[in-house]
Amino acid sequence: MAQRRVLITGAGSGLGQALAQRYAKAGDRVACVDLDAARAELTRASLPGSGHLAMVANVASDEAMEQVHETVAREWGGLDVLFNNAGIATGGAMVETTMAEWHNVLEINLLGVVRGCRLFLPGMIAAGSGHVVNTASFAGLAGAPSIMSYGVAKASVVALSEQLRAEMHGKGVRVSVLCPAFFRTNLLESWQGNPKLRSFADKMMETSPDTLDSVADAVFASVERGEFLVIPTKREPMRWRLKRWFPEFYFGQLVKFARGRGPGN
Repeated sequence: MAQRRVLITGAGSGLGQALAQRYAKAGDRVACVDLDAARAELTRASLPGSGHLAMVANVASDEAMEQVHETVAREWGGLDVLFNNAGIATGGAMVETTMAEWHNVLEINLLGVVRGCRLFLPGMIAAGSGHVVNTASFAGLAGAPSIMSYGVAKASVVALSEQLRAEMHGKGVRVSVLCPAFFRTNLLESWQGNPKLRSFADKMMETSPDTLDSVADAVFASVERGEFLVIPTKREPMRWRLKRWFPEFYFGQLVKFARGRGPGN
């Protein structure tokens, strides 16, 4: 397999960092983009092989992402795989949310994906090849309460990816969307919203049967196979089937779970 050029936003930690390691081990060059310069450089320095890049960018900034695009064009001449992975965590019911929270999560979790796609897709289309991978969340499929702004932003990433997949059909560019549930990362460092929900999310991470490595392995294997919808955590594929095939039963189970495991319990 020819050496690919892979860019990952949010590569300074968590799933982004784990994926960077897997692509580098596969012999690819990886551009590690993160809001934190030290984290981006630490990831780059830890990767096997050569030719990797470390860049600082806020995916909520048009200018910053344009500079990332210019650097990739100058250093590599293009991109083969794009991971729009950077994101923040928010939580709370609709009546608890603020407009500042909505603006922030949509700028990062949704429009950060839009920025990456708009900048790098033209080169992939011109080359007739490439792969765009967007990190959503099972929250974008679940329809669960008390994660209003986060769930809506991630559901929008799923919808964007579905439409983009149709647009790219026949153009040589593949699209995947990742929808993991809880597993241990440092995502909660970026938390905005109800602090009780943060504690609940932290507990769900701690009790998850999934690990960062197991999720990263599943994501890497699924993306390499060219799968579109990637649900890399153990319990969620069945939950997704239940929602699709038995929506009212699923809703009843969801409400029951929310009542029994909510932030006040």
